[in-house]
Amino acid sequence: MRTFTAISGPCWFNRRGAALGAVFGLSPDSHHTQQVHRKGKAASLPAKLGRLLPALLAAVLVPMATGAPSVAAAPGPPPVTVLTPAAHLGTGDIFVTPTSSTGKYANGPEILNTHGNIVWFHAIPETQTAADFRAQRYGGHQVLTWWQGTGLGGLSCGTDYIYNDQFQQIATVRAGNGLCADGHEFLITPQNTALITIYQKTTANLTSIGGPADQTVINGIVQEIDIATGQVLFQWNSAGHIPYSQSEQPLPAKPSQPWSWFHLNAVKVDTDGNLLISARHTWAVYKVDRLTGDVLWTLGGKASSFTLTAAPGQVLDQAGELFAWQHDPEPLGNDTYTFFDDEANGASPPLLPYSRAITVQLNETTHVATLTAADNQPEGLAASAAGNAQTTSDGNLFVGWGLLPYFSAFDPSGTLIFDAHFPPGVYSYRAYFLPFNPAT
Repeated sequence: MRTFTAISGPCWFNRRGAALGAVFGLSPDSHHTQQVHRKGKAASLPAKLGRLLPALLAAVLVPMATGAPSVAAAPGPPPVTVLTPAAHLGTGDIFVTPTSSTGKYANGPEILNTHGNIVWFHAIPETQTAADFRAQRYGGHQVLTWWQGTGLGGLSCGTDYIYNDQFQQIATVRAGNGLCADGHEFLITPQNTALITIYQKTTANLTSIGGPADQTVINGIVQEIDIATGQVLFQWNSAGHIPYSQSEQPLPAKPSQPWSWFHLNAVKVDTDGNLLISARHTWAVYKVDRLTGDVLWTLGGKASSFTLTAAPGQVLDQAGELFAWQHDPEPLGNDTYTFFDDEANGASPPLLPYSRAITVQLNETTHVATLTAADNQPEGLAASAAGNAQTTSDGNLFVGWGLLPYFSAFDPSGTLIFDAHFPPGVYSYRAYFLPFNPAT
């Protein structure tokens, strides 16, 4: 990545004591702030500057001669501790959305280098959450994308943002048909369309599975949207394709209490152009025809199209499943896929004591799915929600551990080659390792 410096909003100091210049600019909301920290030599000032830090900081916070009242400094992004320094990780930066509900740290999309230092940070209102921040391509150009809104993990509602390589907003994507975008997925396709997730509250007759006739339910909806026009090109609703009986989530005590029976958390494009849809609360991933919406196969859960097996040295969980409460199916080609396997949900006992990133090989002729590799959470912990596992261009596996404050990388042999964490109470919905070259 080229070296660059630009800051919108208050001037902050980085954690090494280096003072950063500032210019002011606009963002989606007038009270947002953006920070871009220079990499390389510009991030390292003479040691004597560190001794001047208290005076410099005081100068920034002292009221100006105009008599303007003093204002308390806004909270900055959380610090990062590197436990295992990066080795053979390749070229790129880390894309995260540090989220804290305590108010001690700012929330927002953030780019870090592999030393845990801030490259760019975009603060958002503390009442909102950012999710799924990454570098993608739109219209043949590199862009930054993320979702921003409220209620992530429940009935969420927000907007998907697209920024160019000069950190300027160039487009937004909103759900169509009177719905509101959820933050679990914002994927730009090569056709310049967006695949997004939506949660919809409605009622359903569940007497066939022993429930009430008027149960409030939350269905999962996938939309493909033309970014330029906002036109909905494709819409898929879980209620029209997946039986409620496939849910692993207990029915609520009251019909008025929303039942998150499906909990859509990912939509991907498989190598043949069809869609992969992950449902946390059915413990299943569905391959869906992109034209008709028909389910082509189901992996995992109560109605798996495949017999589930484990290769030598690998283990299924206590329920005999490849994964449970899983996230982020990623196609690698040749019927090979990776998944983030939570194995916990915070309410029920975990089915394994740790979360893991797994690799699964499908045989669509014999209908057998084989667990071929697993990279376990390095500290032996289980994430009760969220998480992802991204195969990088160098063949490594970069893992965001969801509600755990960790993010890590493994080489193809399963060796841990990077591990870092935020402070307790801070998490990132996903974490990516990606190249991004800002314009200068």
